[in-house]
Amino acid sequence: MQVYVIRHTKVNISSSVCYGQTDVELASSFQTEKDQIHALIDEEFDIVFSSPLSRCKILAKSFSEEIILDDRLKEFNFGDWEMQSWKDIPADEINPWYTDFVTTKTPNGESMEEMFFRLTQFMDELRNQSHKKVLIVAHGGIIRLLWCYLVQIPIKNAFKIPVDYGEVFQFNLGNNQEEDFILKKK
Repeated sequence: MQVYVIRHTKVNISSSVCYGQTDVELASSFQTEKDQIHALIDEEFDIVFSSPLSRCKILAKSFSEEIILDDRLKEFNFGDWEMQSWKDIPADEINPWYTDFVTTKTPNGESMEEMFFRLTQFMDELRNQSHKKVLIVAHGGIIRLLWCYLVQIPIKNAFKIPVDYGEVFQFNLGNNQEEDFILKKK
């Protein structure tokens, strides 16, 4: 099955704010960015999946009126840190997470390991479906973990994977992980 994955377009919030699963608005450049993405992808899809957060859902609906919203595609749950400035998060809270974000949960949030588990569940279910062309609209964190899943690299390396706003990835999802391969990065 051919799978296309798109990170949502730019958002109208400072990068200094931790927003994770908060439903933030898209930047005013959305229309231009959307048109650029559509110029890269001239495809029709059997099915379109999206994170239910509006920054993904709006882009997904530009490809199909019928989309499947899936909570497992949501961005990282930063819990109590949501909508706080990164610099305002107390050091005694954030330093343990910086030291081991793979297994350390954010206060009232999740660990990257938990996020990876929900993504893995989604991908394993998708692998067993009979679609030929699939579109997934998601977030930078999910896409980084998707790369970890596809190329079987440790989660601790996820933040080393660059994923730009509006970036498109394409890969083949086989019957098992040994049959997966990356086709293109657009």
